[in-house]
Amino acid sequence: MKYSDLFVDWLLEMGYTHCFFVAGGAIMHLLDSVRTRMICIPVVHEVAAGIAAEYFNEASEDGKAFALVTAGPGITNIITAMAGAFLESRELLVVAGQVKSTDLAGPTLRQRGIQEIDGLKLCESLTVASRRIEQPLPRSSIAAVIMRGRHLRPGPTLIEFCLDAQGAPVDAAALRDARSKVLEQEGEDARERAAVAAPNVIALTQAAQRPVWLIGGGVKRSVAANLLPALERTGVPLMTTWNGADRIPRTFSTYIGRPNTWGQRSANVLLRQSDLVVAFGTRLGIQQTGFNWQEFARDAKIVQIEIDEAELKKGHPHIDVPICGDANELLRLACEEQYPSYASWLDFCHEVRRIIPLNDPANQTAPGFVNPFQFYLDLSTLTTSNDIVIPCSSGGANSTGMQAFEPLSGQIIITNKGLASMGYGLAGAIGAAFSNRNRRVTLIEGDGGFIQNLQELATVGVGFLNLKIFIFANNGYASIRTTQRNYFGGAYLGCDTATGLGFPSWAKLFDAFNIPYHSLASDWMHDSEFLKAYNEPGPSAFIVPVDPEQTYFPKVTSRVTASGTMESNPIHLMSPELPENIAGKVFRYLPILK
Repeated sequence: MKYSDLFVDWLLEMGYTHCFFVAGGAIMHLLDSVRTRMICIPVVHEVAAGIAAEYFNEASEDGKAFALVTAGPGITNIITAMAGAFLESRELLVVAGQVKSTDLAGPTLRQRGIQEIDGLKLCESLTVASRRIEQPLPRSSIAAVIMRGRHLRPGPTLIEFCLDAQGAPVDAAALRDARSKVLEQEGEDARERAAVAAPNVIALTQAAQRPVWLIGGGVKRSVAANLLPALERTGVPLMTTWNGADRIPRTFSTYIGRPNTWGQRSANVLLRQSDLVVAFGTRLGIQQTGFNWQEFARDAKIVQIEIDEAELKKGHPHIDVPICGDANELLRLACEEQYPSYASWLDFCHEVRRIIPLNDPANQTAPGFVNPFQFYLDLSTLTTSNDIVIPCSSGGANSTGMQAFEPLSGQIIITNKGLASMGYGLAGAIGAAFSNRNRRVTLIEGDGGFIQNLQELATVGVGFLNLKIFIFANNGYASIRTTQRNYFGGAYLGCDTATGLGFPSWAKLFDAFNIPYHSLASDWMHDSEFLKAYNEPGPSAFIVPVDPEQTYFPKVTSRVTASGTMESNPIHLMSPELPENIAGKVFRYLPILK
């Protein structure tokens, strides 16, 4: 047996079933080993392999995927995917080839072997664990790297595999050693810290008059689904972060929205008026709190349950009760208790959500175009509980989804907003589609982002994925255009075709990959041809004509000060300002704003 065979057998034992890869000489033994043991999915570019593996693991209920890339450019090409997974705290195993151990450059040379580059050093800031294999290592050494990427706060791991080590003959029994229990102990410690802190969190909630439990992506989907009946019995109003958006369905009796810098105005207004915020499994980053984080739930006591102690000590927002522990365990324990009635507060929350629409009336859409906010509201009614929804990762196609799409129970929603790299959507949707061949995957992506990874349409076509692609076609980068208009007097550059960007003929593009194509009209919801294409199996593409001058309200506005710095409004004071009669109703507990 050669070592690459044994290595892949170990991956199988650790739950891996799929491999996204781009072939290369420096991984020839690994490819030979994986081809007979797993489902192997070739992609066109290495960044797609990494993104697809990340989204596969986010969406999968059975099996895991990893990315396999060659040495040199294989590593440099996949770095964006590793950065995205790192910032979103998601598992991503990257196995990369490397030159023979005898050809390594060492500490002084830039390069000795062909295509050699030091992948470990290059990716050091983007991985939670890494290892170079220059000669066969025991199973425990490999497992220690891989399992670290799944544990507590997950993240990318990198195994760089020298070519001669891949092909080395080995004795399988001699390399199977005892399993380390370090990670198991760390998990047990995190659960114990949560159990110790639970009585205080419960008491604070019982004493509050206007509490909110904010459910983040650190709360597992399976845990949230199992706890839904118990969460409803507590009567505590629930909000979700963007990464936790699919944990609580829109029909849930105590669900009151999704706050964020690009969040729902009603949720931001309510969060500001709460007297207790318990944040389960969210790092409360600036996108969640706003740049003016001093105003985030300013009159509330804030409890944060976060697995990474550094996030509790970063200094923003102000945290009254920091708890470094397992948010899943603490939520489970909190759901076992009885709480007083919050009916008056909950009724007010629902009233605010009725008063403040998700499609702000201030938005302007020219005739012949589709309003993106209304598009997401309508799409919410078309999707089913079996759908996976991918609202890309940046720009208007992402932010309007953040504000307007409301999930059903059972749906999976995945985005990557930490890095917010354009081009994430298609590769991520491919990974999600391969992880769930029996579920429809709906991707919404901007035209500017889509063209950055459009080569992966080849993977969609060959795989005949049940993937529905909606492209917001607004002739460029809407968010960049808006920034240049609002802050620089309309000095446009590199944001549309008039300033240097180029776009394909969409009909010719999709025809080249044998993917059916439709252009939507403003009454697209009632188009029988569209409905047929959306509901039948297989890939389809839909062009959504979005006004290049579309407005995106509400939003948190900033202004350039005399010193050149930016000053931002708090998230509860989004633009445009609410009419005085509306503000008087929705800011009941902040009378100064009436």
